[in-house]
Amino acid sequence: MNLNQKKVISFNQVKNSDNSLESNYNASLNPSYKNNPWIIVGFDPGVTVGIAILDLSGNIISLASFKEISRAEVINYIITYGKAIIIASDVYPTPKSVKKLATALNSKIYSPSKLLTVESKKELVDSFIQLNSSEILIENAHERDALAAAIKTYKHYEKKLEQIEKKTRGLDLPQEKMDHIKSMVIMGTPISKAINRVLKDIDDLNILEEEKKVQKEDLDYGERIKNKNIVNSLEKKSFLSSSSAIRKSEENGDSEIIIRLKKRIKAQEKQIKKQEEIIKTLKDENKTSRSQIKKNQNELSKIKSKMEKLHYEYSKDILLKKELSSKVELIKKLINQYNREKTRRRKLEENLQSLQKIKDMEISKNSLPVKIVKSFTKEGIKEASDYWKIKKRDIVLLTSSKGGGSSTAALLADIGLKAVITFAKMSHPAREVFERENIPIINADKLELKLVDEFAIVKDETLKNEIEKWNRKIKEQRTKEKEKILLTVIDEYRAKRKRKPSD
Repeated sequence: MNLNQKKVISFNQVKNSDNSLESNYNASLNPSYKNNPWIIVGFDPGVTVGIAILDLSGNIISLASFKEISRAEVINYIITYGKAIIIASDVYPTPKSVKKLATALNSKIYSPSKLLTVESKKELVDSFIQLNSSEILIENAHERDALAAAIKTYKHYEKKLEQIEKKTRGLDLPQEKMDHIKSMVIMGTPISKAINRVLKDIDDLNILEEEKKVQKEDLDYGERIKNKNIVNSLEKKSFLSSSSAIRKSEENGDSEIIIRLKKRIKAQEKQIKKQEEIIKTLKDENKTSRSQIKKNQNELSKIKSKMEKLHYEYSKDILLKKELSSKVELIKKLINQYNREKTRRRKLEENLQSLQKIKDMEISKNSLPVKIVKSFTKEGIKEASDYWKIKKRDIVLLTSSKGGGSSTAALLADIGLKAVITFAKMSHPAREVFERENIPIINADKLELKLVDEFAIVKDETLKNEIEKWNRKIKEQRTKEKEKILLTVIDEYRAKRKRKPSD
């Protein structure tokens, strides 16, 4: 199956074909995958399964996806490429199917610390393919996710793997031994210890090879001695001389064989001693490991107990904080309410004092209180009415005449004010309303106004004079208007008489 073919196929279709599983599923980018026993597998589970396989040098060995494939079939597919040291996932937390596959293959699990986005996976895969000059063709999202998981895992261990390459550069180790070292480091063995263990295995293997060579040389030498004795016996003429020579040659031959056998025994004794030392070391390590495991289990038990206690304390603390937060929130609300009521009370007290002063002013004959309307709008009039309790025959000061029209003027006129004092000219519609209701409009500049707290006072005599002036002015104005109307009626009558024909 080449890279340009569609790899999302039914696993059952492949099983029913004439070719073997390996021939159908080796979508391999590296023909020598059988020489890479240690592999990293990226696995994307689901109805369509994605599988990506890397060797420990970061080469992409295989990339494929299958529909309706069982776990057993996935395992069979993976083990055809080698031993899976890590099963990688691109999902956080790790899916159960990935955990089960790792357990079945006796592999480690690697998953990212957070969920990878589609963009980050695309960038990771594209940059890796471009850097490694690979001609891989990704058919679908399942293959991309599986490959992203495998690449992410490889990059997690890449620095350690590069350290191994650097430390073993002068040892001329075969790739299989290099991968063995890398696999041990990935599983948690320190780099130096893993290298020494592999070198020791190589030395032991060399000793065994040497023993085999010695054994073979002994057998070859014995065969040569035997053939030589037969040739010599045929060449001798005398039975006695030939039998003497045979005995002599056998004695010489036996002595050389004994020497070689002694060397072999010595080498084997040396090997046995080494094996005994290794066994002793392994037993000690096993004993230490068991002791460490027991210690770790006890420590784990203590940690779990501590965690449970901390979790209880944490939960208790959370409940306490929630309750405390609720109480604090309630206190804040009560404080805000208290502050609002306090401000309101202060304003009411100030209002009461002002009203008391106004009442005192009303009793006085020399001066009169003037209630201030800050804004000549509906809202401003309502606010002033609520605050000052404006009533009939009150005097009102408009600090601003802007925005006032006939409707706003009507609100004050309906109260039945004694007078309206203003600093600026009032709009014509508003003025007409006050004039129609006979409410005097007096300019503040003509009065000696004095501000006391939030209200003003005016001299009674001065106000009376200005009101009389305004009344006279309005009376004269209305008389002129009546005269004008009368003259208009007379003119119309005369014009009508002129148009009427004489009898």
